[in-house]
Amino acid sequence: QVQLVESGGGSVQSGGSLRLSCTASGVTYSYYCLGWFRQAPGKEREGVAAIGRSGNTDYVDSVKGRFTISRDNSKRTLYLQMNSLKPEDTAMYYCAADGSTDCYDGNYWKPGYEFPHWGQGTQVTVSS
Repeated sequence: QVQLVESGGGSVQSGGSLRLSCTASGVTYSYYCLGWFRQAPGKEREGVAAIGRSGNTDYVDSVKGRFTISRDNSKRTLYLQMNSLKPEDTAMYYCAADGSTDCYDGNYWKPGYEFPHWGQGTQVTVSS
């Protein structure tokens, strides 16, 4: 059974930084595509960043240049380094994983595709 546990959330002021972590168990980690998503109160969940098996990364426009996704397969851990945080980054952040062939570079944000495995989330609050 795939289990994902996020950590590293907190409260920071605008312009600050946080690093989120997501540790996995129950998976052959290197085979999995991984992603970070977020959901703000009253809004739909949105993708933030994803990283494939080969290490290729993909970001949504709103975080490009500010956020960096990375993975350490030896530690089964996914990271999201968030710099220059803005109040609009305030949300619950979730990590997600997919070990199937449905997950591949360029497919992460396409309609009809969804990561099957999710963590419980970690809260990020950015004050102005």
